[in-house]
Amino acid sequence: MEHLINRRVRDIQVSGIRRFSNMVAQYPDAISLTIGQPDFPTPEHVKDAGKRAISENKTTYTPNAGLLELRKAASHFLESKYQLSYNPDDEIIVTNGASEAIDVTLRTILEEGCEVILPGPVYPGYEPIIKLCGAVPVYIDTTNNGFRMSAEMIRANITEKTRCIILPYPSNPTGCTLDEKSIQEIAELLADKEIFILSDEIYSELIYDGTHRSIAAIPSVRNQTIVINGLSKSHSMTGWRIGFTFAPAYITQQMVKVHQYNVSCASSISQYAAIEALTHGLDDAEVMKREYRKRRDFTYDRLVDLGFEIIKPEGAFYLFPSIKKFNLSSFEFATKLLEKERVAVVPGDAFSRYGEGYIRISYAYSMETLECALDRLERFVRTL
Repeated sequence: MEHLINRRVRDIQVSGIRRFSNMVAQYPDAISLTIGQPDFPTPEHVKDAGKRAISENKTTYTPNAGLLELRKAASHFLESKYQLSYNPDDEIIVTNGASEAIDVTLRTILEEGCEVILPGPVYPGYEPIIKLCGAVPVYIDTTNNGFRMSAEMIRANITEKTRCIILPYPSNPTGCTLDEKSIQEIAELLADKEIFILSDEIYSELIYDGTHRSIAAIPSVRNQTIVINGLSKSHSMTGWRIGFTFAPAYITQQMVKVHQYNVSCASSISQYAAIEALTHGLDDAEVMKREYRKRRDFTYDRLVDLGFEIIKPEGAFYLFPSIKKFNLSSFEFATKLLEKERVAVVPGDAFSRYGEGYIRISYAYSMETLECALDRLERFVRTL
């Protein structure tokens, strides 16, 4: 009866990131640089808050949109960090991670046949949801523009079917960000158009020079922008599954219906831990960011010394070097590297066809791990 399963679900592929990281299980001696998992533990004070929630029996359902105390803390966090103002009563939803936030957003705003513009290469979690909604992903090739979308690139791809633009910056897999001028130009382009903006800012606390700038801070487009964020990267809380949507009330009141019938509410225990993270852990990311900067610089310098063409990332914890000169596909390069030197990286084509010819390296690992992996990588490329 397999033919009776929803065709759109059957057509979806498992994420290329997960497919390759699962291959690593066959090589127990391999060093994996595949997953965007911070190697720092959740801060102790946040873990303690989660333990208290369990001990105090705070284990029941919460309001669908999340605990009001948490929504207030999230509102304060965004205002103090990025000068974004959202009403905790009706403009914020606590979600089951940023992944559910993306799902809820796209299922709320998309309909059959409409189009979504997004950069390529890009995080692979958008396209399947777009297609499940019956919508069409429209990729923009950013490989010749520093992996950044510009207003002109977006303008050239807008049609009467365009419903949403996705701005995933800082970027997974490239670590690139948009400067203020680019953000302003995109805002000016979209301000008079009936097009939503999904601004995925999950890596906003991991910017290495300056501070994060959100397009939602520009008044002319605030009413059409949905901001996605969460605590997975900023507070090393991936398993706690706490994300957020920040959007005008008229959008939020529709999104909360999708969220309600999807998960009812985020984990109550995780929500109480998140309150602690956003009230007494405003700067918890700073320690991690300093270490990531060292790792970025070390890994970038080693790759440059090995002759890789690469753009130095400004945020997140990924590098996306070109491997085109080796005349191997991304999958072939990654597979051979794994088989011969027991180092796992993600083939670039996992991030759309525009990622072909690149590999993604996560530096969310210890310096010792990175040093060993790069030594092995050096041995490998010397044989090509």
